[in-house]
Order: sequence, then structure tokens, then C-alpha cells
Amino acid sequence: MYTLKKSLGQHFLKDENICRKIVAALKDHPFTQLLEVGPGGGALTKYLLQLENISFKAVELDAEKVDYLIRTYPAIENKIIHKSFLETDKPFEGPFTVIGNFPYNISTQILFRLLEWKNDVECVVGMFQKEVAQRVAAGPGNKIYGVLSVLVQAFFDVQYLFDVHENSFQPPPKVKSGVIRLLPAKDKPEMRSEKDFFLLVKTAFNQRRKTLRNAVKTLFDAAVLEDELFNKRAEQLSIQQFAALTFRMR
Repeated sequence: MYTLKKSLGQHFLKDENICRKIVAALKDHPFTQLLEVGPGGGALTKYLLQLENISFKAVELDAEKVDYLIRTYPAIENKIIHKSFLETDKPFEGPFTVIGNFPYNISTQILFRLLEWKNDVECVVGMFQKEVAQRVAAGPGNKIYGVLSVLVQAFFDVQYLFDVHENSFQPPPKVKSGVIRLLPAKDKPEMRSEKDFFLLVKTAFNQRRKTLRNAVKTLFDAAVLEDELFNKRAEQLSIQQFAALTFRMR
């Protein structure tokens, strides 16, 4: 059939029940344009190609998998983009939904790329390494709450849907997996600019064990740093608090 490439972090789904659960979660929110990231051996693709009245595309880097998919599912032939997702242009004009058993070695980069397209991304249903999925969904005060949590949740509401056991894959990964869903945030926080927000969040968590006052002192005037809020550490601040602070930056 095909070989599995460790260099690409390939672990392919073989559990049909999990495939059906992922597709069911996808169908909870209507869409007309759908992008699959990393179809691999086609575990999800075979279900996605059956969806009616949608425009479908898939991005796959591995040439061997592209050939396999075209041979096995001829309907995909003109719908597959043979490229790294991280080097792919926005696949559709207007709103689109994203689904994937995301390659674990670039899953964080995939999320940051989707943030670049956030104005057009209407839903994401993705499988991640469990600890990454939990980090994306984590709230303030949690030790795994960090840059990824804040930046994703500023623009998307995150739902942790379900765990996926290692034995659902071939070969079984050494880690557990989790499926999450992202939907555009109902209450996006007001911020001075996205650039300021990203800079503040990344700077704050870069030294997460320090108080905010010490971690972000280069971004604020001394008088502003006197505020008691700066006695806290980054993981104690809500997304709204980070956003509000951007208006007080230098």
C-alpha cells in the first residue's frame, strides 16, 4: 500500500469509529468549502469525498501518499494540493472549514497558520497530540495555559471533544491524542492591535515564572508597571486582561 515516514510524523488512523466521530463533529456546523490537512492514507478522506454540495481540497506533502490517494480514491485527483500545508496559499476565497489528523511534529505551526487565516476559517476539527489539544483548550491558572492557549482563544472558542487511544493508529504513537473543535469566538476581546497583543503575550510567557512586572517591563512605562495587576504571573491573566493591557503599552 504505502510506507510510513517517521520524518513526517506519520501515524495513520485505522479506527473507523473514531473516523466517523470526527466527521460527525465536522457536520455539526454547516459549510460549503472544506480543506483536509494531511489526508495520509485516506482514513477521513473517504468519508469527506462522500459529502454532497461542498468544494473539497486536501493538502498532502508526501508524494507517495498523493499517488496512493489518487489510485485509491480517483475522485480526489483534481482536489489534492501536493505541498506542505505551511507553504500553501489560502485554499479558498471566502469562508472555509478545516479538518485533519494533523502531523504532530508541526501541529503548533499549523494552528499559527490558521490564525493568519482566521477571518475566513469558520470551523476547525483537528486531532492533535493530547497535551497540545489540552494546551489549546486550557484556561487561566492552569500550568499548561500559555501562548498557544491565549492566542488561539482570543479568536476562537475551543471545545475539547474526545480522547483517542494510541491503538486507533498505525503505527501506535507513543502519546495519547485528542480531538478539538475551534469556532470563531463569540466575544473577541478588544485590543489596540493584533501585533501588540501577540508581542505582549509572547513576552509575558517567555519568562512565565517571573511576575508580569519583570517579564514585560520593556513594553510599559514605569508608572503603568506600578499597577497591582503586574504582581501576577502571565498564567494568571485572562485573555481579556491581556487584550486590555495592550492599550497601556508604550
